[in-house]
Parts: sequence; structure tokens; C-alpha cells
Amino acid sequence: MTQIGANISRHGLNTQGINNPGTEYWNLATPALYQMALVNGEAELSDGGALVCRTGVHTGRSVNDKFIAREASNEGDIDWGAVNKSIETDQFDNILKAHLAHYEGKDLFVQDVWAGADRGHRLGVRIITEQAWHTLFARNMFIQPTPEELTSFQPQFTIMQAPSLEAASDTPGLRTGTYILASFERRMVLIGGTSYAGEIKKSVFSILNYLLPADDVLPMHCSVNVGADGGSAIFFGLSGTGKTTLSADPNRQLVGDDEHGWSENGLFNFEGGCYAKVINLSAEAEPEIFATTKRFGTVLENVVMDPDTRVLDLDDSSHTENTRASYPLDFIPNIAVSGTAGHPRNAVMLTADAFGVLPPLSRLTPEQAMYHFLSGYTAKVAGTEKGVGSEPQATFSTCFGAPFMPRHPAVYGNMLRDRIAQHGVNCWLVNTGWTGGIYGTGYRMPIQHTRALLSAALEGDLADVAFREDENFGLMVPESCPGVPSEILDPRSTWADGAAYDAQAQDLVARFRENFSQYETHVDDRVKAASPKAA
Repeated sequence: MTQIGANISRHGLNTQGINNPGTEYWNLATPALYQMALVNGEAELSDGGALVCRTGVHTGRSVNDKFIAREASNEGDIDWGAVNKSIETDQFDNILKAHLAHYEGKDLFVQDVWAGADRGHRLGVRIITEQAWHTLFARNMFIQPTPEELTSFQPQFTIMQAPSLEAASDTPGLRTGTYILASFERRMVLIGGTSYAGEIKKSVFSILNYLLPADDVLPMHCSVNVGADGGSAIFFGLSGTGKTTLSADPNRQLVGDDEHGWSENGLFNFEGGCYAKVINLSAEAEPEIFATTKRFGTVLENVVMDPDTRVLDLDDSSHTENTRASYPLDFIPNIAVSGTAGHPRNAVMLTADAFGVLPPLSRLTPEQAMYHFLSGYTAKVAGTEKGVGSEPQATFSTCFGAPFMPRHPAVYGNMLRDRIAQHGVNCWLVNTGWTGGIYGTGYRMPIQHTRALLSAALEGDLADVAFREDENFGLMVPESCPGVPSEILDPRSTWADGAAYDAQAQDLVARFRENFSQYETHVDDRVKAASPKAA
């Protein structure tokens, strides 16, 4: 056995059951991983210095091939169903045996990392891969231990990735040859048959979403920033709602863009990097993220590049719409280096309402915040998602991250509500979608108005403003805001046909009520009362 690397843990791969591998590459730094990825033909070097990689047939997460081992210790804690599908422990063990046998004789790359900037709640994760670029991805995305920590690093969870291994078609417990399997008793995740690096990132997130509530830490799919006075804000939102754009504020430091925990100490980032969508990215709209695509150390997934000039074409979606960039957080200016912030003053829930019904900004009670957190509403429109027709499609993803939440949504919702009440957090629902009519008739909410409203909310400038109650959703809507036309604050007044607005509003109310019926037995009467009102 040959081991290469300056920082090799004394807790070797044999602790994960890996025997007789080829060369082990331990905790290599970025330049060495670049060199190996290029020499091995795993990637290409782009103009500007980013590493360009292809993920093959899988250009996104294989959501239907993700399973959790059903074990005595988690039987009653996991919300089993279409999202959290189970696999029996003996089936998991048989796949693990094949996975370990596959590693024999193969060169392996190891990165030992921390998940979580709060030292009291961080998780030591060992990520084992077959390719150098996946290890570089892991190095970018998580928090680097010190050299002293690495020598004695003992992983609390291990992710073993094997893109070149596809399970046999008749493997018990699996749907296809691709698999993402988690066992909380064995403290490991197995990834086989897919090169999509996002499976590594979201596996760690799913692990934390299961483990942390037991330590009274709320895991959240959100971005966080903090003002000059130390006041922090949480931004929840699904894809296309503006979470990344709005949390990147030149007047506020970015703590993180995607995954955070809320502990007794405040907020903390789970990650040390960003994994940004880059399709149609421009220097004008997103200058800071755009700049990372031209930096040494960035990993680009499925981005099209001219084979001769090596110039990137970020508008070309011929490989996938889901082109991505992975880069360390410190590639973005104005970050909170510690990855932590105090308890939030504000929580913002973003939605892109393509039905043109919701106000551009509303104030929420703690019960309304829990209701909208459990609902996780936005709307998809043509051009943003494959398979979406000309009419908007309402989308509800509980906790703004349903695919990654192993426990019942009410666990996370109750924790959020209690923390909001305990710390006096101001809660807001922000619609970055349409006004003046449904998608195709109305127009997208002007970004300058959204920013003005958000800034006023976060800076406390709405404290003395009069609010009115929205007749459909029971939300409190400001009647005025500096820099925002008063008519845009009342969505009904922006429609040419008030009766058409009323009908569309009641249609959306019905969608909310139908979706929330699945949670009614898990919430108290105050949260039920926060439901939108049917006519």
C-alpha cells in the first residue's frame, strides 16, 4: 500500500473496511489535484484557470435512486415515503460488500473535512473518491481542518463514491444501477454509478438534517447574511426565487449561500464553499459569481468550452441546463470569514409567484412563518424547468428543501417557530415573481423594488409604517415604502381586471389549503388558523 500526502490520518481506510487499494492520495491541495485530474484525463483547463469536468449521463441528482437503510435506531424518526425511501439493512450490507470489493486495487482520493462552522456542532466527514476532481469538489465545498487536526482525524461519517461502479440490474433494494444509500448506524453513504458531484454535497446536508435536531440544532436550506451592526438575516427560497441574488448584498457580509444551522450560539454555515448554477450567467447580473468561473480552483460541471481557445460559453445548455460552479467561499468578496453569525433579527421566505397574486412583501406572525415554511411555495414557468408548459405550475417543497429532510417536516417547522418566538425574529414573505397579471400577462416584479422593500425590512425602516391585512392570505402588507410605488404594494390594483385577480387569488388559496392538509394533524390550532381564507 502506498500513501501520498502531507496530512495522512492515523485512522486509515481500513477503519472503513477498505482493504488492498492501490495508491491512497490523502488530503491533497488544489494544485496537486489539478495536475492529477488533467494527467488522468478527468478534466480540461479553461481560459482563466477553472477546471472543466463532465458528469456523463447524470447531470443532476438521481432523486429516485436515493435510499436510507431502515434500522432499529431510526425506524420511528424518519418520515418514510416517496422522498425518504427505505432499503433493508441486509440489502445495504450486500451493496457495501460489492462497493468495497470494487475499491480493491484502485487508486483512491481521500479528503477529511468538517461540515459545520460551529465547533460545538460540526461533523467530521471523510470523503473517498475514485477521481481527483471529485476530491477537489469536496475540498472546495467543505471546511478544511488544520494540519494538526488532520493527523488525528477520526471521521464521524464517511462518504464512499464510486462513479465507475454500477450495480447489477437485479440488485435487491435498488431501482437501477445507480444508488445513493445512507446508513445512520454504519455512519456511511455509498454513491455508485453517478459522477454528478452534487450527490456528495447533498448527502452531507441530508446527514446533518437527520443528526442535528437531536442536538437541538435546526438545519436549514437557506442563505445567511449579516449587516454592519451584526444583525443577521435568513433567506429561504427554492430555485428561481432570487435567494442567491438577494442575499449577496454589498452592504451586508455573506455567511453562506445554501445550508446553515441555528444552534444555541446563533447561525453557522455547514459549508466552506458555494455550488452555483451558472447557465446564462453574466458579468452584469452576477459579477461576483461570474468572476469565479475564471479563477484557478473553481470546478465547472458540464459547462461548454471552445476546444481550441478554451473560452467558456455559459449560455450553451447543450450538456444540461444544470451547469454548475464549485468554488471556495472566499472567492466571493465581503464574506463573514468565521462562517457564523448571531441569532437572526429577520427571516425572509422567498417565493416567485407566477400567478401574480401575492404581495411583493408581507410581514408574518410566528405561526404564519411556520405555515409558509412547511408549505415551501413557489411556481415554475416555461423556460426555467424542462417539461413545464405555457401555464405556471404551483410547487410546494416543504421546508424549502423537501428532498433533503429525513425527519417529518413538523420537526423542523416547530423548531423554527419556537426559535422565531424566542428571539423575536421579524418574518417576511417576499414575492419576487409576477404582478399585474399571471405569467404571460403580467410582468416580473422589478428587482429594484424588491431590493428596496427588503432593505427597508432588514434595516427596520418599516417599523413605523402602516400595514393592511391581505384579504386572501391574512398577511400584513405595508402601505408604503421609500423607493417603491404604492400601487405595486397592492397586487390587486396592478391587475386590469379586479374580478380576474380575485378568482386567481382564490385558486391559489385552494392550492395552499389542499397542500397543507397533509400537515394539519402535526400542527396546533394557531398554525392551522394561519391558513389562507377560502371565500
